[in-house]
Amino acid sequence: MTKLLAALLTAVFATASFAQAPAPAKAEAKPEAKAEAKAEKKEAKADAKADKKEAKAEAKADKKEAKAEKKEVKAEAKADAKMDAKK
Repeated sequence: MTKLLAALLTAVFATASFAQAPAPAKAEAKPEAKAEAKAEKKEAKADAKADKKEAKAEAKADKKEAKAEKKEVKAEAKADAKMDAKK
């Protein structure tokens, strides 16, 4: 019985001393580093998405401009043909 009591007391003191030990510094740094890396990845993804959207809008504007220019050339050719027909 005394041996059992002695073993239990030893276990309690060992557990108490282990629980009071300071946490390692590396354990605190890892979550911060992971969060920072995650934030950088998210920011890079957002930048890529914005660049893609900007390129798409630019291409759309170029296409619209080309269409307007083509329409203008066509109207000019039609006007020239009309003038030639009147002569």
